[in-house]
Amino acid sequence: MDNQKEYTNDIIDEDLYEEFEDEELYELVEEARKEALQRIEERKQNKKQRTPFPKWIFWIIAFALMFNIVALLPQTFSIPAVDFLITSAKLSTQDNIKTYKEAVVVIETDNSKGTGFSINEQGDIITNYHVIEGNQTVTVAFPEDGLFSGEIVETYPEIDLAVVRVDSHEQLPYLPLADTFLYEPKEQIYFIGNPLKFQGIANKGNIMDYVYVNSKDLPMVMLDAPVYKGNSGSPIIDEAGEVIGVIFATMDHKEEGRVGLFIPIDYFYDYRSINKEQVN
Repeated sequence: MDNQKEYTNDIIDEDLYEEFEDEELYELVEEARKEALQRIEERKQNKKQRTPFPKWIFWIIAFALMFNIVALLPQTFSIPAVDFLITSAKLSTQDNIKTYKEAVVVIETDNSKGTGFSINEQGDIITNYHVIEGNQTVTVAFPEDGLFSGEIVETYPEIDLAVVRVDSHEQLPYLPLADTFLYEPKEQIYFIGNPLKFQGIANKGNIMDYVYVNSKDLPMVMLDAPVYKGNSGSPIIDEAGEVIGVIFATMDHKEEGRVGLFIPIDYFYDYRSINKEQVN
């Protein structure tokens, strides 16, 4: 890490929470594609038809239909926002990703939605402070274990982290935390969150480097990956299946372009330790 501090503006909420309508477009395109494929299947089963329907005509019609849908929303369509759905679908067939997703939750307040993840069987959940700020309780939704009321028990606004605790009589799925954040440049990681209007979207990216940002005293870590609204609080998971950081923002880097930012897990340990010492 370069010891010389070069501060860069990060954008919390505004970027993660900007208005995208890509998911609506994706649904329209998928619906049109399914309808077109259904028509082809019906024609194949119609043995009385004398002249087969030329495939090239179907593709022209399908392409024209998709083109028209895109043309209706020229300002909201972005290829990366559709690509991350395709990537998630592929990753979600992996057994390890399926297991990770069980511990990743939706956190909702009256005016925000974000991501969190369980860190033990008792139901302690890490998320971003800005997701729960101003609230004493939140709603927590596990993908397999249902809804819970969560109490905010720890807050560390300096590093934008918080801990939410749910009351469960059952053992909850969780993600183990790494002992420390160690990485190699370009190291591949996974992250799971609730971007846009979706839930449980898995994706992957590469760790880039540390960077100083105006809103934080400590350096954060840049991530080359598609980070969107709702990814706040998403766990960064290494190849060993351990959480090494937490997504909290995106920024436009002058050299790297649009990147995600995450908080190294070491900062959580450090601030939690300081808090315990102050309490004692």
